[in-house]
Amino acid sequence: MQGLLRRLLPALYAAWPAAAARALLARRAVPALPRLMALRPAAGAGEGEGGGLLSGGGETPEHGGLENVQKKKIFEENKKETKQMEEPCPADSVDSLMAEMPFVDTDIEDKFITHTTSKINIKKKRKRTTGKEIEDDTERKKKKKKQYQPNYFISLPITNPEINRSIQAVQDAVIQKDQRFSKAMVHIGSLHVTMFVMHLSNEEEISIAVGALSDSKDFVEDLLKGKTVDLSFQGIHHFKNEVGFVKLAENDHTAILKEIAETMKKIFQEKGILAGEERDFKPHLTFMKLSKSTPLRKQVKKIDPSLYEDFKSHYFGSEILHRLDLCSMLKKKQPNGYYYCESSIVFEMPLLKVGAASRTPCRVLVMTWFLP
Repeated sequence: MQGLLRRLLPALYAAWPAAAARALLARRAVPALPRLMALRPAAGAGEGEGGGLLSGGGETPEHGGLENVQKKKIFEENKKETKQMEEPCPADSVDSLMAEMPFVDTDIEDKFITHTTSKINIKKKRKRTTGKEIEDDTERKKKKKKQYQPNYFISLPITNPEINRSIQAVQDAVIQKDQRFSKAMVHIGSLHVTMFVMHLSNEEEISIAVGALSDSKDFVEDLLKGKTVDLSFQGIHHFKNEVGFVKLAENDHTAILKEIAETMKKIFQEKGILAGEERDFKPHLTFMKLSKSTPLRKQVKKIDPSLYEDFKSHYFGSEILHRLDLCSMLKKKQPNGYYYCESSIVFEMPLLKVGAASRTPCRVLVMTWFLP
C-alpha cells in the first residue's frame, strides 16, 4: 500500500492547487499559530494613546521593544514556512507526507479481517438467536404433534381364516428362531389394513367422525358399482427393518381400495376432522413390529429378514372388502384382540351368503362374509 502511494502522490501533489497543498501540510504551520495568537491583543484592549500595540498597563519601552523583536521573529519564521509550502513537493518528501496520513500505520488486510470477524460474530450471534427461536418452534411443533397425534383409524378387518393361519405360521417360525420377538408379534385377532388415521379430541369429534363414516358408505358403494374388491396378500416386506408386513398384490382391486381410502379421507376432512397423512397410502398387513415392546426395542434395533426368509414369496390368501370400522388406538381392545370400535359400515356383496360373526359388532350388526 505504501509503495503504491509513493508512486502516485508526486503526480497528484503536482496537480493540486496551492490551496490543497497548504491544507494537506497545514499541520506544519499549526505549532507557530498559538504563539502568534498568544501575543495578539484583544480588539481595542491593547491600544494606547498613540494607537500602538502596547497595553496601557504601564509597561516600559524596553519591554515593548522586546515584544516587537519576538513578533518580528515569529513573522519571519511563518513567512519562511509559507514559502516552503508554495514550492513544488520534491519526490523525496513523499515519505514525510505518508507519515502524516491517518492510515500509514494501519494494515488494510487486518482492517478487513476485523470487519469480516465482526460480521461472522454477528452471524453467529444471530444464529444463536435464530437457533433459540428454532428450538422454541421445534418444541411448539412437538407439543402440537403430541396434541394432534393420531388416536383413531379406519380399519379394514382381516376375517379370512386362511390368512390368519398363514400369519400365525410366520410368527411361530420367527419366534422359534429368536424367542425375543414374541413380544413384537401382532395378535391374530388384531390383523387389519389401515385405510387412514385421524385425531379425535373429544366425544363431539367422535360423533362427527361416526357421521362421516356413515356418509362414506354411499360414496364407496358408488365406487364399487356392485363389484367385489378381492384383496390378495402375497410375500413379506418391511419398513426400515422395524416393521414386518405381508404385501398386498398390486392389481385393479388394490387401485379401487386406494380410491376408496382417498374418497373417505376427503369426506372426513370436509367435516373438520384431522384425517390422513402426507405420505401416500400403501395398504399392507402388519404382523410384527419392534415398537410393540420398549424393552425389546432397547435390545434389538433391527429385524433380521432371514427370520422370515421362508415366507418371502408365500401366498397368504385373499380378503373380500365387506366392512370398514372406526377404531380407537387407545381404548381397551375386545376380548378377541380386535380394536375397540366406535362404528362400522357394511357393504352388500353380491353372490355371498352370511357366515358366522367372527368379531364383536361396532354399534351395528356386523357379519363376516365368505365366498361359497
